[in-house]
Amino acid sequence: MKGHQQKTRVAIVGSQGIPANYGGFETLVENLVIHASEDVEYTVFCSASEQPSKRSAYHGAELKYLPVKSHGPSSVLYDVWSMAHALRGFDTVLVLGVSGALFIPVLKLFSKAHIIVNVDGIEYQRDKWNYAARTFLRTSLDVSMRWADIIVADNPGVKEFLRQRYGIDAHLIAYGGNQALRETTPEYDKSILERIGVYGRDYNLAICRIEPENHCRLILETHRDLNRELVIVGNWQHSRYSRELFEEFSDIPTIKLVNFIYNLDELHTLRSNASCYVHGHGAGGTNPSLVEAMHFGNPILAYDVIYNRETTGGMAGFFNDKSSLRQLLKKVPANGEALRDYARANYNWSSIAAAYEALY
Repeated sequence: MKGHQQKTRVAIVGSQGIPANYGGFETLVENLVIHASEDVEYTVFCSASEQPSKRSAYHGAELKYLPVKSHGPSSVLYDVWSMAHALRGFDTVLVLGVSGALFIPVLKLFSKAHIIVNVDGIEYQRDKWNYAARTFLRTSLDVSMRWADIIVADNPGVKEFLRQRYGIDAHLIAYGGNQALRETTPEYDKSILERIGVYGRDYNLAICRIEPENHCRLILETHRDLNRELVIVGNWQHSRYSRELFEEFSDIPTIKLVNFIYNLDELHTLRSNASCYVHGHGAGGTNPSLVEAMHFGNPILAYDVIYNRETTGGMAGFFNDKSSLRQLLKKVPANGEALRDYARANYNWSSIAAAYEALY
């Protein structure tokens, strides 16, 4: 800390921007800003095309816009361009993800700022990437490990991977989930559930990007075979994979395929009225949608990988194929209250924000 009068100036690179309307990194940034102490001054780099409101500031943070998209192949240019703008005027640069990591040595050479990298999950292991993309992402992770001052892992499984592969002791900081809790009225809840078509019905819920590593087909087929009600919220027109699933399952009466919802009140209604939350993510680290679901006290079934076991303290019901998921759906474990208590103790934004500020 520079003293009581001078704030620590922190640039955040690698998110789409705020207000959050996309994913986990955006929710992280928004809550770091909202829960910032008086000792920290944030500047957040945003994608101009993906943040149409073009606010100059948000909860005290300065917003700077770049004319390039933050996702897909252009994410590399977006991150590099953001870091180039962060060469001067900052005490710390917080880099989210490793897409632009090849620029970190340049940033270290020309800037006095400390570099903190949140690696997210082990991105190159995701099924959706081809060989070239995986090679690039693995190289980017290698560069991050060598050049960053501090590495943040969001899950003990990621932390252990980095320790074994690189000999690095990453700082463990997860995500909060309590921002998902809202206050809605019965009338509001009824209107949302009627619109989706599940009012008065028991339904299971899944919220995810429609990607192969999130085991969407496994979840859909098992619910179809058991004739169980399912609402699955995702980006159904994002890729060939998602569009094929949408075409195959959209006419099944017990399955509701809902395009992504960013309105937290609507998501609260869906989560609080669900009978069970089904989490199919098989890659990455601590997944924000799982952390958020834990705060609602509903039973949770999760794909059996170390990341999900660590996130839930081993208390979820775990599946790895249709047979094991079918058995769980027939007799759902009563784990909701224990998971809510665990989330309250471990996944709240005030403590997450304080942990990041301790690193600055």
